[in-house]
Amino acid sequence: MLTESRRRAYLTAMQVESWLPRTELPFAAPSRPELLAPVPVPEAPAVTAPVASASQARPAAPDMAPATALPAPLRTPVPRPKIEVPRPTPAAARKVAGSEAPDVESAPKVVVVPPPRFALQLLRAGRCLLLVELSTGQPFQSRDPTYLLLKDMLRAAGLPDSPQIVGEPVRWPLLVRSRMDQGPEAARDFVQGFVAARLEEHPCTCLWLVGLPAVRFAGEADSEAFYQERQVPGLGTVWALPGLESLMDEPQRKADVWKAMRQLMARWKTQDE
Repeated sequence: MLTESRRRAYLTAMQVESWLPRTELPFAAPSRPELLAPVPVPEAPAVTAPVASASQARPAAPDMAPATALPAPLRTPVPRPKIEVPRPTPAAARKVAGSEAPDVESAPKVVVVPPPRFALQLLRAGRCLLLVELSTGQPFQSRDPTYLLLKDMLRAAGLPDSPQIVGEPVRWPLLVRSRMDQGPEAARDFVQGFVAARLEEHPCTCLWLVGLPAVRFAGEADSEAFYQERQVPGLGTVWALPGLESLMDEPQRKADVWKAMRQLMARWKTQDE
């Protein structure tokens, strides 16, 4: 039970200046009458607004409704008119930043050329180099019919009939499943670079190109250049011939080979002498 002095000490610590108990407190001092009297509420002074004349009175704004006005009835929503958005035409859709984009249909289509496939073997016979197509993709064997035909052609030309193999066969494409460029132009550059490097080591009088791949990728020509002699930059004088398989399948071509050979034979024979 708190005494009056301790109770007031607690109230002073809590910064409570006046308070009224709900019930009579024992040992408490009697309440002061002025604390129990109701607190008078001061009335606000009445303000008399001056009455303006009818000529000075301003009409109320039409959009200012009185506070006691009843709410306006809900209006029935009026459907909005449907606006049709025009779709752009294909010609307008291609206009970007004031310029027309290239027509997809008229744009040239890029044709992917598959890499050529061939195998070539470089041989040396006297003062001549021979770049010969390997029709089977395998090196020459001593009893192969195509190799025997090549030996006969070398004997008829007055060259050694046992040619020396120079390096490994050139096979194209170089790499399988590779993303590098292995198209015709890359094949031509590789074959010409390979032959040119061998010519720097051992120059020759005439380079035989036997087979269409050899003529196409070393001599930069096609089948129309068969039996003809021509000059190729970096390779010198080349002689284009059909493939050994074609000479075996079409024996009449051997006469054309022999006719062209007699006109060129003096070139390497003079060098040998």
